[in-house]
Amino acid sequence: MLERIPGWVRVAVVAAAAYALLVVAFESLIGYFQPFGGDSIVIVTTGDDGARNERVLSRRDIDGNLYIAANHWPRQWYRQATARPQVEVVTGGEPEPYLAVPLGGAELERVAEVYDVGFFVRFLTGFPPRRFLRLDPR
Repeated sequence: MLERIPGWVRVAVVAAAAYALLVVAFESLIGYFQPFGGDSIVIVTTGDDGARNERVLSRRDIDGNLYIAANHWPRQWYRQATARPQVEVVTGGEPEPYLAVPLGGAELERVAEVYDVGFFVRFLTGFPPRRFLRLDPR
């Protein structure tokens, strides 16, 4: 049966499977280790069950506003923040209350341009759709 499949198809299938495994491995490692750097924050969201969930994210300060992005396939925190926008943010001390605001229009375009992660990171993450939130202090 396999001998009837053209060689280029077999190569393409193996390459696609290898790429998918690379993306899953990279995303899993990022989710497991949650690296915390100089521009990182911790967002605390609330799940459907009322449980508090923490996620380390990279922040961007643009035009005096605080922004975060869902740049990866695992994005439960984003769904929770949009469903229940009253979140908490930890920037090094105690959690502070914020309102998570989804972006649209010119603001979305501006933030997407400034918040560029580059081709290499997009490749490693499997080109997920990018979503952005502005975090407004409450």
